[in-house]
Amino acid sequence: MTTAEQPTVPLAGDARMPLLGFGTWQATGEAGYKAVLAALDAGYRHIDTATMYGNEEEVGRAIKESDLRREDVFLTTKLPPDRVGRERETIEASLRALDTDYLDLWLIHWPPSSPGDSIPVWRELLAARDEGLTRTVGVSNYSISQIDELIQSTEETPAVNQIRWSPSLYDRQTHAAHRDRGVVLEGYSPFKTSDLSHPVLARIAAAHGVSPAQVVLRWHIDHEIVVIPKSVTPDRIRANADIFGFSLTAEEMRDIDALGG
Repeated sequence: MTTAEQPTVPLAGDARMPLLGFGTWQATGEAGYKAVLAALDAGYRHIDTATMYGNEEEVGRAIKESDLRREDVFLTTKLPPDRVGRERETIEASLRALDTDYLDLWLIHWPPSSPGDSIPVWRELLAARDEGLTRTVGVSNYSISQIDELIQSTEETPAVNQIRWSPSLYDRQTHAAHRDRGVVLEGYSPFKTSDLSHPVLARIAAAHGVSPAQVVLRWHIDHEIVVIPKSVTPDRIRANADIFGFSLTAEEMRDIDALGG
């Protein structure tokens, strides 16, 4: 599948975010560099990192050495909670480490420990966006009420909220609340909370001739929820990208949704 054929979701402005991304948490050093290079080779065009992961330099080197154009890779990094008041310094360090002039998405990694810091930090992200350091901005690990506070205070809606998500965590109200506000839901740790041996996933996987892990990823895609599986194993990296040759029926989607109780 070419980059142009990969399903994307529109964000504020003219950015489009691929629904399938590659997560890089714990992928550090040479192994992290090789994993990102393998992911780009397997067709991923969305790479997710964070200042806290300590691998921005390796991610940037892999993107540079992939021979892909920078504009063909959607790149996310995140502001750590201990950098409150040092937002500009942090994004400039990220840009240097990633060896790029801009980010596609910059997220607040966790809500600040002091609730009073939330709005000032959000305003700093908006300023970075307005200066062209990042195309879009959003949050991670935020509740709906915390998102509403940002919207009410600044009239600016986070483009994305990245939270832990999987079939067993599926919550229709949370999904709808993001959609109603125009916030793209992005799920991380899709397998960590999934029982890949569950009979429902096994049955659906068998029906399509794929693995239960591929069913979990396709379930995200068919819900238009961004998903960022991570692995440093080339075979698994390729298998996680090979989810565009099938789609789930409405009945299968309902059966998987029901795993969320």
